[in-house]
Amino acid sequence: MVAVMLGVSICYGQDATSSPAPFSSSLRDPLKGSLNTTESTLAEQTEVAVTAYNNDLALVRDVRKLKLLPGEFSLRFADVAQQIRPQTVSLKSANAPGSLRVLEQNYEYDLISPSKLMEKYVGKPVRLQNFDNQIRVSDVEAELLSVNEGPVYKVNDEIYLGHPGTVVLPDIPEELISKPSLIWLLDNDQSEQTVEVTYLTGGFTWQADYVLTLSEDAANLDLAGWVTVTNSSGATYNNAQLKLVAGEVNVVRIPEDPSGGLVFDLNSDGLARSVQPTEESFAEYHLYTFPRKTTIKQNQTKQLNLLQASGAKSVKKYEYRGQPEFYFTKFGPLPEQKVETYLEFDNKEANQLGMPLPAGTMRVYQADKEGMLQFAGEDRIEHTPKDETIRLKLGNAFDIVAERVQTDFQQLAPNLTQSSFEITLRNHKDQDIVVDVVEPMVGDWSIQAKSHEFTKKDANTAVFSLPVPKDGETKLTYTVRVKT
Repeated sequence: MVAVMLGVSICYGQDATSSPAPFSSSLRDPLKGSLNTTESTLAEQTEVAVTAYNNDLALVRDVRKLKLLPGEFSLRFADVAQQIRPQTVSLKSANAPGSLRVLEQNYEYDLISPSKLMEKYVGKPVRLQNFDNQIRVSDVEAELLSVNEGPVYKVNDEIYLGHPGTVVLPDIPEELISKPSLIWLLDNDQSEQTVEVTYLTGGFTWQADYVLTLSEDAANLDLAGWVTVTNSSGATYNNAQLKLVAGEVNVVRIPEDPSGGLVFDLNSDGLARSVQPTEESFAEYHLYTFPRKTTIKQNQTKQLNLLQASGAKSVKKYEYRGQPEFYFTKFGPLPEQKVETYLEFDNKEANQLGMPLPAGTMRVYQADKEGMLQFAGEDRIEHTPKDETIRLKLGNAFDIVAERVQTDFQQLAPNLTQSSFEITLRNHKDQDIVVDVVEPMVGDWSIQAKSHEFTKKDANTAVFSLPVPKDGETKLTYTVRVKT
């Protein structure tokens, strides 16, 4: 007889000091007594591959070499992910297609735990033991009446609310198992089979992060890309082939909160380009395959190098933005306003890049006068194909100030206004700069007068690119008529 001591150990007979032993699969097989049973664990695994998606989903391919019995039998396939989606499971013979036929498939996940064991023994007899200095001093028979809000026992016609000692159960219920398992009823023609099982599981996430090192003049940059893989699926993948899919794959699921990020080591010297993944188009997505196999443990977060690039050309841009409501109302002088700073570079092969970049956060660092890297801002990019321009917002410029004064406002008709503005840009930096004044206008608009030329970026935007000398200022004046 197997006795289970909750909180102490698993023991045999009446000896509470006996060493635990593995459970026999036949104790918990739903087909017990009807068919032969074969149990497969990671010991038979010869290959495993994981393809992870952006939305807390992974495709697992688990290959195991098994010695099987001919005819019908039960195969218990253990060590699968706890967050497996049973409806996505597929099994086939890799060495002899058609020789292994699936008659029935089950997924068991009612795992052994103290609370589950207690629930299974409600209304049944148990033993209660007390210990003093690790010496058993009492041993009584009891009936477990309830486990709601704590255990309730009946001992010799008396009711005990809880018990100070150890609860000993006579056996492990057959419906409880030690780890999640897939169970197949199979019909087999071969004595040896290489079985390939694939399934989707939740609890596997990845995200891309980038470390961008900017030169002092912001004209060049080095880029290091990383992927952070987090495994909480309930299984360990030993020496796995890892692939990542970037793109929005449509799945029917309940969204869950993503895992947190990591702090990155800025010293990426010595990372060989050969360890970077290969990239290919796949359906409407991009697939990244890592050349080296890696072990991804349960409840582990690890980082892998995605790309390395040096000497890419970049440009820093400054923007001062207006607001659409400026053109429909009269207002007084606005206080000093900040100018936003952006960094732009082309994701092109000619610019030392040209690889489709998964969505993620780009963190920008720049050297100070002593050559030490300092954090200069960060921004998130979406999935970015090759040959596109990447634009990062770094923050607000400290040494550039903008002032806006509405010098005139006229309501020419119920739906027609005319406004005049004077915008002053002051540059306290030790170098000449160019500031783009971006004016968003709605409706039909036309500029009646201007001190500088502008570009009509789109139907609702005028952009004035203004050179501002170091320690100097530039004034922009213009009049615009807006009809809504």
